[in-house]
Amino acid sequence: MDTTMKKLPAKPVDRKKQVAHWLIAIATIVIIVWSCTGINFGGIKATAGQIAGAIFSGIFHPDWSYVYNGSGEDLISQLWQTICIAFLGTFISAIISLPFAFWAAHTKHKHWYTSRIGKIVLAIIRSFPEIVLALMFIKAVGPGSAAGVLALGFHSVGMLAKLFSEAIENLEEGPNEAVIAAGGSKFHVIMFSTMPNLMPALISNTLYRFDVSIRSASILGLVGAGGIGYPLIIALQYRQWDRVGIILLGIIIMVVIIDWISGWIRKKLV
Repeated sequence: MDTTMKKLPAKPVDRKKQVAHWLIAIATIVIIVWSCTGINFGGIKATAGQIAGAIFSGIFHPDWSYVYNGSGEDLISQLWQTICIAFLGTFISAIISLPFAFWAAHTKHKHWYTSRIGKIVLAIIRSFPEIVLALMFIKAVGPGSAAGVLALGFHSVGMLAKLFSEAIENLEEGPNEAVIAAGGSKFHVIMFSTMPNLMPALISNTLYRFDVSIRSASILGLVGAGGIGYPLIIALQYRQWDRVGIILLGIIIMVVIIDWISGWIRKKLV
């Protein structure tokens, strides 16, 4: 038996693909060089290296005394306030998002334009950045946690309602038809078929949004909407780099823990 392996013919080279890859690479290099020419490096101070060294020295030698001192203005208290802002904003938006989700789901309407209008409304809500909403609500209700909750809640409605509507559209119609065949009304269909089947997706998407809101709430404090962002901007303004270091470390730990917990819960729901 001849076990000699026959050499397969070489795969023909696709010249068009090679040319396309080279053109993309050259175009990328040209864009990078062009972007660098638009940056004014002349504004860099002569003491930039010294200041950068002081910043990193402070960050890597954090102020541990700020972790907890019982004043209510320490790191633990501010991180807890940030979590509360994110939780309330997400919880309120999840409730408000449900009717918007049914409005935007095309499987729940006879006329296509009904759901289309709902999707446009949600797109308009999502178009407002959270930081802009925070500034608007600060003018309306004053600086503090309330402005942060309202800003996160308003923006999250647009995001959660979109995710909820997609989950509604992906539901099987079989259970709904079974409820109708048993003499159930539209209300019965929603309560005994749609909502039970939709609940895992609702919880999963809400947890994901809460995870995102934690990061957003940390930033909103920079403009006075409560949370850990406010002491961070104060520490930056007064160049208290050791205070900046412990705040950043606290934010990182908070985000990692919340991300792990929400991820674990979402896996249990799948």
